[in-house]
Amino acid sequence: MNAKKIIVDCDPGIDDALALMLLLRSPEVEILGITVVCGNAPTAIGAENALKILSWMDRLDIPVYAGEERPLVRDYVDAMDTHGQDGLGESFYPPVTAVRPRENAVDFLIETLQNAKTNGEKITILTLGPLTNLARVIERCPECLGGLDECFSMGGCYQSHGNCSPVAEYNYWCDPHAAKNVFHAFATLPCLSGKQIHMVGLDVTRRIVLTPNLTEYLCRLSPRTGEKIRTITRFYNDFHWTQEGVVGCVINDPLAAAYLIDRSLCSGFFAHTTVETEGVCLGQSVVDAFGFWKAPANSYVLTKTSPLRFMEMFFQRITGAPAETLTPMLRQLMGPDAEEMEGSL
Repeated sequence: MNAKKIIVDCDPGIDDALALMLLLRSPEVEILGITVVCGNAPTAIGAENALKILSWMDRLDIPVYAGEERPLVRDYVDAMDTHGQDGLGESFYPPVTAVRPRENAVDFLIETLQNAKTNGEKITILTLGPLTNLARVIERCPECLGGLDECFSMGGCYQSHGNCSPVAEYNYWCDPHAAKNVFHAFATLPCLSGKQIHMVGLDVTRRIVLTPNLTEYLCRLSPRTGEKIRTITRFYNDFHWTQEGVVGCVINDPLAAAYLIDRSLCSGFFAHTTVETEGVCLGQSVVDAFGFWKAPANSYVLTKTSPLRFMEMFFQRITGAPAETLTPMLRQLMGPDAEEMEGSL
């Protein structure tokens, strides 16, 4: 299999951890490096968490690079009320000492993309946090994006409500200027002509809920990995119940990772998207679904997904259990609506 070469730009983060675990068990992708940005947790904490996840999965050969420590313009507001003071649900697993995070994530991104461009190769970037690192790449070396194959961004929302304001999703709200600049680049840079950001937003990720029953099933199938997931998501479950009345937790980032692996898991439409940087709508992703602006389609906005199909992939990769064993139990645990390709509109 010719694995897709990817860089994961993230802010670990509980759901980032689950997304990385899924990717590390997926032969369809080869992770060249993990770049970390301030978001769910400060950059230094996020980089430590990335190493913890790699250690759990026996993949400390993959380098981790610390990136931007603050948004482009606005003050940094973390999400540690959601993810805990250690970013991993206050599990406080010990740090990894065998290897350490490297510096200069933006340099790594530029060099890797530039080398790919020179060698006629292509790199895919999966962004699971604020877009600050990628915005710095565009600011410093836009021509290196000739080495970019595809860009997937967990962020934004089209018709779903926000998760940190009535209209804004956290990643774009945390650094709206970076998000706006990245979407603008996909509409204007010649080297990105004809390419779109795959916007994996709350319209689809809100349907991906890891309930206590599903977590228990994970623990039965794979006690070692399941217990780690149970431990780091307990805090996340409490937050979701208090904040949104959800039993379980919405795991946004793993859906973006799964969609990168299997494009049939979600569907959507092409549109021009920008991000608001001021006022009461700060961080809102504004999707021109009806073409009012007559502007280039710089995004593919996801609106539908199948939670059952996602969970089949996630459980199969994480536990190694065969699909024929998993599917009947997942249908029982998730209910009859889980298989439908619907959004949260």
